[in-house]
Amino acid sequence: MAENPLSDLPTADTDRPARAPTVAELKANIQRAVAGLMEWALRSQTLTFDAFETQLVPKVLALGCLLVQLFLCMREAPFQATPPQPPAGYKRMSPVARQLGTFFGKVCYWRTYFYRKGAGYYPLDGALGLTSDGFSMRVRSLAARIATKVSYAQAGLVLGLFLEWAPAQESIEGMVLGLGRHTSAWFESAPAPVGDGALLVIQIDSKATPTATETELAKRRGPRRPNPHPGSQRHRGRVARHQRGGKPRRQKGDKAKNGKAATIVTMYTLKKSCAGQLEGPINKKVYASYAPKRHAVAIARREADKRGFARGCGKTIQIVTDGDNDLQRYIEELFPEALHTMDVYHVTEYLWEAGACLYAEGSAELVAWVNTQREALYDGRAAEIVAAIAQRLAHLDPAQTSARTRLQKVHDYLAKRVHKMNYKELQEQDLEIASGAVEGAVNYVIAKRFDTGGMRWIKARAEALLQLRCIEVNNDWAAFIEFVHDKTMKQAQHDCTNPSLKCTQPAPLPTYGLA
Repeated sequence: MAENPLSDLPTADTDRPARAPTVAELKANIQRAVAGLMEWALRSQTLTFDAFETQLVPKVLALGCLLVQLFLCMREAPFQATPPQPPAGYKRMSPVARQLGTFFGKVCYWRTYFYRKGAGYYPLDGALGLTSDGFSMRVRSLAARIATKVSYAQAGLVLGLFLEWAPAQESIEGMVLGLGRHTSAWFESAPAPVGDGALLVIQIDSKATPTATETELAKRRGPRRPNPHPGSQRHRGRVARHQRGGKPRRQKGDKAKNGKAATIVTMYTLKKSCAGQLEGPINKKVYASYAPKRHAVAIARREADKRGFARGCGKTIQIVTDGDNDLQRYIEELFPEALHTMDVYHVTEYLWEAGACLYAEGSAELVAWVNTQREALYDGRAAEIVAAIAQRLAHLDPAQTSARTRLQKVHDYLAKRVHKMNYKELQEQDLEIASGAVEGAVNYVIAKRFDTGGMRWIKARAEALLQLRCIEVNNDWAAFIEFVHDKTMKQAQHDCTNPSLKCTQPAPLPTYGLA
């Protein structure tokens, strides 16, 4: 194998030079490295393309590290040539070196240090928007974005496949928690999309994800027991199972995942075409949170106002839900002018449940009865369906206690929501009668990342990842990262601090709209 012309470059703490290189020295190193890289390429006639590409990647990344080091050295040079006046209470110290994790690898650089008791400040880091956790914003952005799609361990693996290095799993989780502290401010300040239609559709639903129980959390947080078999995973697992003992057998009706619900909101607009039909969805956005449901409805109200659908504007807002009582109460409070529709497929499920109280499961009579009621439903005769169920309930054998109870429940549920089921008129107006958009978001945004085998979440820690996933799904990731970068940079320059964007503790659940 050809010799790597960049092999002598410092890329780790153990290779950190004793002093800061000068700009002239780095320029000379880069020129030698480029010449050596070109010479290596010319000597590679016998390599296959796969071998050439495989060997080229680390050399180019190493060259990138040299260029990054040159940039950092060049930006530090003015601080050395004309030392700035330290902030009040600080005194100027000798330059301090550190490793910065960049897209190209670990880079060692030096920067001026201001010190006072209990605090330190690096003006170069503040000027460049570098935080104290030792990672560039691009690396942080890539790691967190990948983590919105796969587990933290897999995010590190994927990142390492392309960069040939990756932050530790704990660091990636810390990056997610750190960025998660800025999501509420981002959603509040994010500009409204342009080119909206004249009708706003809001769909709201919930999804429960597996949550760690107090017993599971106690096992996680307790002191680690001695490991008698450090080199054998098989024997280590056997000892662990023996120590924790058997699990109690679940009884019928017990919930296995201790689910805690996240509420998700999908918003988009529709506009009329030349043919008079409503076209869309336009500018579809999603928002999800583990906070109480009222928070999600309040966020929908804020976003509706931002998009030009404030109260009294005269524009149509249609809200589609599954008939949840809490959502209905909050919608009446925050969207009194909206057209509230109940998802037609959810109503159909109740019709099947009612039919099962009257006919044998799987029978032709059951199918025929449900189809008849469904035709009436789409024909705008929901009140007739409720009346028919009430009539069948009155003639049901009193001895059929279970069937009467279930049928009464269906009757009461539908009777309370008849005014939300005028599907004939809705179809004539080309409005929505189902909540397919939010059902798809429930599966894609929440279920695929938060509800797979073996997962046990803590709500506050899952909240950061959930909101970042919404930002990624909304195609707002680049704008969000720019927002966080500018915000932390201004904070560093104003407060003379070098904040960190890596956290070990999550932010509390959002409280907007709950007061």
